[in-house]
Amino acid sequence: MAPAMLRVSVSDGAGGAARAPGLGAWLARTAPRRVRGEVAVALVGDRRMRTLNRRYRGVDRATDVLSFAAGSHPRSPADAADAADAADGGPPGPFLGDVVIATGVAARQARAEGHAIGTEYRILALHGLLHLMGYDHETDGGRMARAERRLRRRGGLDRGLLERSRGRVTR
Repeated sequence: MAPAMLRVSVSDGAGGAARAPGLGAWLARTAPRRVRGEVAVALVGDRRMRTLNRRYRGVDRATDVLSFAAGSHPRSPADAADAADAADGGPPGPFLGDVVIATGVAARQARAEGHAIGTEYRILALHGLLHLMGYDHETDGGRMARAERRLRRRGGLDRGLLERSRGRVTR
């Protein structure tokens, strides 16, 4: 198998290690082969996610996942991970953006769905990556749902976020 063209760093949102074994490598393998560059995934607490959701979307509650395309926002909580990765040889292409996942929301959703938290992180990271690629499930006539379905199968996931949420997901 050819090396991944996507480089994914995963942090706790403050540049520290995150408890998500294999998440970055899984997302890099599962991403569309045409995607090149770097993505930072930050796992943050619900309080931090609520602050981000309120600031950038005007919604005063924690959500499961937010995506911030490069250049679309003042630097996000994943900055420290970016710097650490760059010191590690640099990214293979442009920085695509940040995917921020709320750990508490993810844990509750994983319990409700009957799967492991690691599975939920994968579902949310994939959804966030698709938003970084320009997909928007609210306006694209099902293109994002089709892409998510194809990629989740490649990544070994039974169901995706759009399939189970039907309109409740946010970016």
